[in-house]
Amino acid sequence: MDKSLWDLAIEQTNLAKEDENVQSEESSIFLVGSKNSGKTSIILRFLDRDEPPKPTVALEYTFGRRAKGHNIAKDVGHIWELGGGTWLSKLMDIPINQNTLLHTTLMLVLDLSSPSELWFTMETLLNAAKARLEEAIQEAKTDDPYIKDKLRKKAWERVGEEHQDKTMMEPFLIPLVIVGSKYDVFQDFDSEKRKIICKTLRFLAHVHGATLQFFSIKQEQMVSRMRGIFSHFLFGTNASKSLQVEHNKPIFVPAGHDLLQQIGTPPISDGDIGKVQARTPMELWKVAFCSYFPQTSTNNPAKVDDPAKDTQFAEPAIDTLRTQKDEELERYRKLAERRAREAQQNALITG
Repeated sequence: MDKSLWDLAIEQTNLAKEDENVQSEESSIFLVGSKNSGKTSIILRFLDRDEPPKPTVALEYTFGRRAKGHNIAKDVGHIWELGGGTWLSKLMDIPINQNTLLHTTLMLVLDLSSPSELWFTMETLLNAAKARLEEAIQEAKTDDPYIKDKLRKKAWERVGEEHQDKTMMEPFLIPLVIVGSKYDVFQDFDSEKRKIICKTLRFLAHVHGATLQFFSIKQEQMVSRMRGIFSHFLFGTNASKSLQVEHNKPIFVPAGHDLLQQIGTPPISDGDIGKVQARTPMELWKVAFCSYFPQTSTNNPAKVDDPAKDTQFAEPAIDTLRTQKDEELERYRKLAERRAREAQQNALITG
């Protein structure tokens, strides 16, 4: 019998409790992001699985293994993927919970080919993740009253506690990786558009203490670099320290390795900056980016395919019962409408 997502989450938690000394064995990466942004493809390439990606309907789990030296035992890395873009963010409470706070990395995948959805997707999912983190922290405080202090300390260690931009940064409480996917499409954009998107993503990643990586499934160098990121956060391998910030090349910036001075100012003319109603640098960048790329809401379940009609989830007995219930519901709806009309006519006659 297949295990439910809840069973898998409980099993992961129990494994973590069994051997807290070997953190790399129990690490997790949780992928969220734009719908059809390539999250599943990223996972498949890391796992070296040569198979076509299937749409992720809700929340899916898989894992990767790595040999531990000459031992028979292997490290296990847990991988969660949230499907549906932004509207299923309530499912975050399964991968992010009080027992996984100290060894979970959030990977936010943003579709570079759809800048009109980029800011909305980023903002919606990061806000949902922050809210879920706060809930999990409150739950964890029963056993560890200083859990938030520990997370904050680790966050500053990742970016550098004496970073010169410290006063402008608010590092995400768990490791955050922002991935700009579909670089192969993005690289054909107009130069000015690419520059604005690159600067904005560098700013977003930097102030959140995140690693930023552009990615294309079609370019092996970027696939290899992505494997390195997965291995680092799942198995504790050494992280790459290389840096690429030119907008004409695929961006790669490890957490804490950028500078606001090098990123530059938001793409707003000097004359317009004073007219913009923005209380924080984040709001100023949002106004600037969204003026170039007006945002389209992706928080719409109607855009997500109905899994009940997906052949890969076919269950004949259940599907037959579902059809019967749908027919019964339709008959009831027609009967209710007819009775309502009759009642209305009777009311007119008696009136």
